[in-house]
Amino acid sequence: MSDSLSVQQLYDSHAKPLELSWISGQDNNPSIIDVIDNQADSALLIGYLNLVRPYRIQVLGKEELNYLSKLGKNSRQDSLERLLHQQPAMIIVVDNNTIPEDIQVLAQTHSTPLFLSSLPGNKLIDHLRHYLDLLVSDKTTRHGVFMDVMSIGVLLTGPSGIGKSELALELINRGHRLIADDAPEFKRIAPNHIRGTCPELLTDFLEVRGLGILNVRAMFGDNALIRYKRLRLIVDLEQMSDKDIKTLDRLGSTHRFQNILDVDIPEVVIPVAPGRNIAVIVEAAVRNHILAMNGYRAADDFMDRQQKLINKKTK
Repeated sequence: MSDSLSVQQLYDSHAKPLELSWISGQDNNPSIIDVIDNQADSALLIGYLNLVRPYRIQVLGKEELNYLSKLGKNSRQDSLERLLHQQPAMIIVVDNNTIPEDIQVLAQTHSTPLFLSSLPGNKLIDHLRHYLDLLVSDKTTRHGVFMDVMSIGVLLTGPSGIGKSELALELINRGHRLIADDAPEFKRIAPNHIRGTCPELLTDFLEVRGLGILNVRAMFGDNALIRYKRLRLIVDLEQMSDKDIKTLDRLGSTHRFQNILDVDIPEVVIPVAPGRNIAVIVEAAVRNHILAMNGYRAADDFMDRQQKLINKKTK
């Protein structure tokens, strides 16, 4: 996969948390990332002064500035020229260090964006790497409704028309929170961590057949929504007749896994049939999953108790 990010975009979105001031080079708008094939490469984009293999984002702290100040006039000029000739995407001077005039002049001459930050270098680098990891991480879109149910990220799936949005509306009424309707976006931000969020266009909205588009924030307030959540459970709604429901394993064999971005996510199948309170069943499924994450499984407990009773009667 590939992603691109301009200096202007980075500044617009992260000037405040990175405490950035744009000193020179505003006329240039280069790409920080051209093509990145995996998250590990993002660590190669940002770092302290490197004249041999310059980073795309060059960070200058007190030690780097001291090193440059100890060079002879010609050596210093050659080093800076060589650095800027590599066309770094941007240069950031950290810790509110004074930016030498010759660096400002050369940055302006080479149209290289030059910034000053009051953050310590290590903190700024960690923040930027985290942001770029999110940008270039694997991502996908799934059809369904993504909810925060009891602080667990739950994806409601099922065929069109089965009632996912109506179920989401009932869960919101019961105090749970909407993340995304119809097309939630998922990113793998760690080896076993999938984070789901809502596309900007769909933020706040829920489509319910018969009512049309609803603005959840306007109807229920800010507490009815949340920006993102880790995906922990998939609830798949399946239309079943009473006969089909009776054939299901009563010990819970409908539990399975669905692979999303190479991460296996637990999935529970809930039959949809007249008379069933699906919202209550989803809440029970989430509570049961929380217990499972903590090492307790009711079916195993029940079978163990049954086996102990059998052994007792046998003796």
